[in-house]
Amino acid sequence: MADLLALIPFAIAGLLLVAAWRDLATRLLPDSLSIAIAVLGLASRAALGLGEVAVSIAVAAVLFLLLLPAAMRGAFGGGDVKLCAALALGLSPAGTWDFIFVTVMAGGVLGLAYLAGPALVGPPRLSRVGAPLLQRVLQVEHWRLRRRGPLPYALAIAAGGIIVHLLPAGG
Repeated sequence: MADLLALIPFAIAGLLLVAAWRDLATRLLPDSLSIAIAVLGLASRAALGLGEVAVSIAVAAVLFLLLLPAAMRGAFGGGDVKLCAALALGLSPAGTWDFIFVTVMAGGVLGLAYLAGPALVGPPRLSRVGAPLLQRVLQVEHWRLRRRGPLPYALAIAAGGIIVHLLPAGG
């Protein structure tokens, strides 16, 4: 059982990478990813006792309610709100705070990259038919940048989640 619990952070990290890719490519986060992360997180907290599960549920609910108005105003995506709350289900209150802090820092770097992106990348080059997927996604991102489209904030959320789940506390 302990071996399976030790794999949960890696499974969550893998799901976060998928979420980041999906957000980058489509600006949509499937609910199934948030649900899977929530279930894995709750399983890891349940191993510590029902009291820990209850605390994590309360913290995740508060986080969801704090982020919901931003999503309702269009400043944050609904999928991003669900992903953040799902991640909080698998963390202690201190771990959730660390996750929020790292995510905000990664979001700042992401925002700066998107502000500087058009100047650094230059005009887009049209992809040929059958070009690699990454090349096509980058071309679409360049198009979105020029039109001031939304940031794929799941990249920052994934960075925060992966760092908090895979680095030891205080490390």
